[in-house]
Amino acid sequence: MVRSSSVVPAAVSLFHVAQAVGNGLAITPPMGWNNWNSLACNVSEDLLLSTSKKLIDLGLQDLGYDHVVLDDCWQSPRGDDGYVNADKEKFPRGMKHVSDELHSVGFKFGMYSSAGEMTCARFAGSLDHETKDAENFANWGVDFLKYDNCFHMGRMGTPQISFNRFKVMADALKATGRNIALSLCNWGEDYVHTWGMSIANAWRMSGDIYDSFSRPDALCACDTNNPADPFCIAPGTHCSVLFILNKVAPFADRSIPGGWSDLDMLEVGQGGMTDEEYKAHFALWAALKSPLMLGNDLRIMSPQTLSIVNNPAIIALSQDPHGRSATRVARNTSVPKDEYDIGETHIWSGKLKNGDQVVILLNAANEDVEMSASLKEIFTPSGPGGSAPQVKESWEVFDLWADRMSDANAQAILDAEDQASRSEVLKKLNWYNASEVSYKEGLEKGDERLFGKKVGVVEPRGQWDVLVERHSAKVYRFRQVNGEAGDHDEL
Repeated sequence: MVRSSSVVPAAVSLFHVAQAVGNGLAITPPMGWNNWNSLACNVSEDLLLSTSKKLIDLGLQDLGYDHVVLDDCWQSPRGDDGYVNADKEKFPRGMKHVSDELHSVGFKFGMYSSAGEMTCARFAGSLDHETKDAENFANWGVDFLKYDNCFHMGRMGTPQISFNRFKVMADALKATGRNIALSLCNWGEDYVHTWGMSIANAWRMSGDIYDSFSRPDALCACDTNNPADPFCIAPGTHCSVLFILNKVAPFADRSIPGGWSDLDMLEVGQGGMTDEEYKAHFALWAALKSPLMLGNDLRIMSPQTLSIVNNPAIIALSQDPHGRSATRVARNTSVPKDEYDIGETHIWSGKLKNGDQVVILLNAANEDVEMSASLKEIFTPSGPGGSAPQVKESWEVFDLWADRMSDANAQAILDAEDQASRSEVLKKLNWYNASEVSYKEGLEKGDERLFGKKVGVVEPRGQWDVLVERHSAKVYRFRQVNGEAGDHDEL
């Protein structure tokens, strides 16, 4: 393998708003697919290339899913020369071939390692080998590195220790001359939300997700303690959607363009949640500006799954140029509990670039609940006690799930025999194509496909009342009546 090929640094765009890291990457949350949640170690060249074709065929690349990320288990043992190469049986033509093939059809190539002596699947980790591993990634044409936290040899316990350990890889990647986005997967340890943005484009804020809406699991150690405790010991795995939301709530506002709080990969389509639970999961991940990495096996996708993850009105929340997460403005635990003694409701609210407001009413109670969101609550981040100027305005309310693709149309896309047939279905539906019109441009132009369906108006100092089904979320875009769309780059 050639180790010394030069790589031209990617251009770094300059923006007038503050950015994390300063490498010009991930200015909006990354989107794509990662194999781990559905396939774990069952990886190969064929899997990555066939999945990239599925992303194209199903119209998902055109909606912004442009990363194909290979997780753990790709490695052969580290060689005597100090380098790790790909497993020749799984990747017979090597990683550069995979990278070239993905780049040729417009994808970014993501790979995985761990800031430990071993990866989580017990392959060679990058701790104390960062320079050579970064050199490999650059020579292979990697664009994105998911960097895990297993077997770290005790080098954690304070923010400074963890920062220093992860910074070695950040510096090694930078030294290669190739601009590679770095996604930290240190499970929220050591206050990563206070320093992750200084060296990385994303940082995990909790233990690993699993395919459950609210079920506690002993492997998610903090589930039985205080989920907001950043010093939780052994954050673990099997953390539910609700647990992760409760964990991130106190610091959901830390995301910034170029650096995102990562709520972990999506479980949509895995089979452990209901359709409504998956809708809530997807919408909240989008509104909280988590990277949107599909985790299901696209080769066996259902029409219901496709019609969740291809909703441009929801994705537009993720890709909104303002780049600030929705935050939780209300939580009520005095609601019916389920068999695990869990039950609560939330209201999440956040500013959008054009002056709109995203409002999500989440019902994690054990029955349908009549929920109310007052303008006083919705705009609390702009002024408590009803002092925010937005409270005095009228707001049109748009339902962002109202134009969800029908099962029949989604099935037609899945059943189409070739790309031309699928394209014809999408063309007839006039489905949004972010490859042709970016979300930023579409929002600026007021493209109705990004704004859902108008379902009502909230008068000044009023409130929005709606029945929210058990384990579901109502997702709205509030638009000021007769107001001027403003540039809301302030916090």
